[in-house]
Amino acid sequence: MRSRRLPAGALAVAVATAVLVSGCGSDDDWSRPHAKPTAVGALGSGFSDPAAPPAPEATITPRPGSWDAVRPPAGYRVVLLTAGEDPQTRTLVSSVTKWAEEADASLKTIKATKRDEFIPSIVKAMELAPDLIISAGNDLIDPLALVTPNHLDQRFLVIGAELAEPTHNVTAADWTGASFRGEGLGMSSSYDPATFTAERAGRAVRAGVAAVLNGLTGIVIWLD
Repeated sequence: MRSRRLPAGALAVAVATAVLVSGCGSDDDWSRPHAKPTAVGALGSGFSDPAAPPAPEATITPRPGSWDAVRPPAGYRVVLLTAGEDPQTRTLVSSVTKWAEEADASLKTIKATKRDEFIPSIVKAMELAPDLIISAGNDLIDPLALVTPNHLDQRFLVIGAELAEPTHNVTAADWTGASFRGEGLGMSSSYDPATFTAERAGRAVRAGVAAVLNGLTGIVIWLD
């Protein structure tokens, strides 16, 4: 799917309907000055080839555990953007929340409950100016494809799905059975709800965040 630019003024839509929930972390007051985050720890051998960084839209398959030594700095500001009540989405949300607690990240959650809230929820997430927006739920893929090319300075991480043609600010972490790319588009593997386990989703969050912290963005991280 080609990235589509929003009509002029489309992002002025009201965002009050999106549900914002403050989460865990060492510092939930995001009004204070905030340094640009840098990775704590380094990627291990086999995550990617430093001599040949992945091209935009490329898919990499890191060696299992090659991201384990990487953590965000304390207070890393993350918005969890979610839509959907299916078990797969709930597993993703739980995994992001658990990761934030373990990493001492400052997490805020925005939940869209109706279709007309999807784009406003993305706008509200960006207005919080987080270090990273993590998306959980297939319903958000098409809205993200519309919005993200217009906001290249905001980093996004999609868990358990991917954008068909991501710009350099959108990274995805998925696996066989979890590669939804938007309505009407083919996938690189058959969709399988049973593959959405807490263990696999947790690995996707950690590997995806490690990639973003190391500047490996605009790619798909394949975890099988």
